[in-house]
Amino acid sequence: MAVRNASHQERRTGMVLPFQPLSLAFNDVNYYVDMPAEMKSQGINEDRLQLLHDASGAFRPGILTALMGVSGAGKTTLMDVLAGRKTGGYIEGSISISGYPKNQATFARVSGYCEQNDIHSPYVTVYESLLFSAWLRLPSDVKAQNRKMFVEEVMELVELNQIRNALVGLPGVDGLSTEQRKRVTIAVELVANPSIIFMDEPTSGLDARAAAIVMRTVRNTVDTGRTVVCTIHQPSIDIFEAFDELLLMKRGGQVIYAGPLGHHSQKLIEYFESIAGVQKIKDGYNPATWMLEVSTPSIEAHLGIDFAEIYTNSTLYQRNQELIKELSTPPQGSSDLRFPTKYSQSFFVQCKACFWKQYWSYWRNPSYNAVRLFFTIAIGIMFGLIFWNKAKNIKKQQDLFDLLGAMYAAVMFLGTSNTMGVQPIVDIERTVLYRERAAGMYSTLTYAISQVAIEAIYSATQTTIFSVIIYSMMGFEWTARKFLSFYYFMLMCLIYYTLYGMMIVAVTPSFQIAAVCNSFFLTIWNTFCGFVIPRTQIPIWWRWYYWLAPNAWTLYGLVTSQFGDKITQVEIPGAENMGLKELLKKNFGYDYHFLPVVVVVHLGWVLLFLFVFAYSIKFLNFQKR
Repeated sequence: MAVRNASHQERRTGMVLPFQPLSLAFNDVNYYVDMPAEMKSQGINEDRLQLLHDASGAFRPGILTALMGVSGAGKTTLMDVLAGRKTGGYIEGSISISGYPKNQATFARVSGYCEQNDIHSPYVTVYESLLFSAWLRLPSDVKAQNRKMFVEEVMELVELNQIRNALVGLPGVDGLSTEQRKRVTIAVELVANPSIIFMDEPTSGLDARAAAIVMRTVRNTVDTGRTVVCTIHQPSIDIFEAFDELLLMKRGGQVIYAGPLGHHSQKLIEYFESIAGVQKIKDGYNPATWMLEVSTPSIEAHLGIDFAEIYTNSTLYQRNQELIKELSTPPQGSSDLRFPTKYSQSFFVQCKACFWKQYWSYWRNPSYNAVRLFFTIAIGIMFGLIFWNKAKNIKKQQDLFDLLGAMYAAVMFLGTSNTMGVQPIVDIERTVLYRERAAGMYSTLTYAISQVAIEAIYSATQTTIFSVIIYSMMGFEWTARKFLSFYYFMLMCLIYYTLYGMMIVAVTPSFQIAAVCNSFFLTIWNTFCGFVIPRTQIPIWWRWYYWLAPNAWTLYGLVTSQFGDKITQVEIPGAENMGLKELLKKNFGYDYHFLPVVVVVHLGWVLLFLFVFAYSIKFLNFQKR
């Protein structure tokens, strides 16, 4: 990375890892979205709705800035625009980082964003969450020992040592309290060693004590020399006076004050009290509450003034414009931020780190994996007892039907269980992915590979348990070729069912919609898999769907690999006896010589669902902001 200032002495070294203090200046920023259909239906003919109007300001190192305004003023919108977190809309205006035009790709590497919703993987500990973030976001030349020392320092700074080994958990369900989760959110961003940190309402939903703890954490962060900006909503006097500067907005996205608060908010009070008609503040009254009350649209209408216009014509605005101009000019001898690669770590390290987190997430989730393994054992034993030694005694046509039914039911129950079980897991992790991807931690492909890999490992364990139980109890022929064939088809079956569940979540905006899609497609799969209606009896114009049902290929492979080469005579009611091999081919269309194709097609289904899952995770973003 090319450092902005030539002199390394200007770097802050209060912690193990130095960082470069950076300022952020923005001028005449406008933000538009497409006009909502509801507003168009009310007679508004504009194509765009403007949410920010010529917003200007500057944030500097070591200064804690509050972004405030009534609901709908656009404070979170402005923060999202400055941080580059908007997924749609149209942005105008200039944004510069220490004098250079902001480049989002490099800016993500030097900034942190603490979202209002504290989104973390639920089954990793506090320490592991921080270590994972530091592993992927710190430069690759930082040694593992220094990285861990830095994580320890951040944990001390944010006061997390007492809960370092606690699982994060799901909000409102288990794990950490709201205040603890908020501090973890701040720490996860801090371990990336950012120069600029945005915090969206860090005290919302907290009681006075918890809010004070979080604000102490925020203050500690600012005192390291970083640039910190927080949106805040109706703070207490103590919290409000912890800030150094204020950027106040009114409804419609216009700035009406940008400047220092002063001791006991004196400078802010003096500014608004100097406006004719504004009610004076009462002794002991909260300046934040008073400020919001005296700047409402109803007060503007009553006094016949426009606070945005008054601010634009003030000397404070002129001083801010001079500051913005100064901060928008690169210091002499400096250079713009540059990084040799898009991500801090190599593709291999990203895969390793993502797999490490997925490993612990799955290992500590017994409600998912232990239940899945228990269900597998239960199904195996139940079917084994019902069809005890059936594979050894195929003398009648009904015996073959019984075995076909056993294979069909096993595939349906286990496959559907895997599909339904994995979807809530993928849905939760996808929300975490959105945050981590926006922070530039890793490529989506490494995330997809790691989650599929860990699922494949658990599917292999599941297949081993099921295959041994069923093979032993149902009396299949114990030869290496036949057992491995059975194992392969069951493994591929469980993997593609799992990948199908993951894929459906990835292509739909919510878990509920994914569940609806499941029931529709899985019903069709089970109808056309070749057991309910054998392929030879499916009308020719529907037979193409048989080949598009993945479980039809699995049933084909399982049955044919075990019995497709046997010439044992089978008793058929009302007809001549027939060899088992011939019966399978004539009645079900199962040809033993077609098995190599079935083997390859199973691999094809796995790769297809994997590709669609990875592609959808990468290019479909259902998080609109």
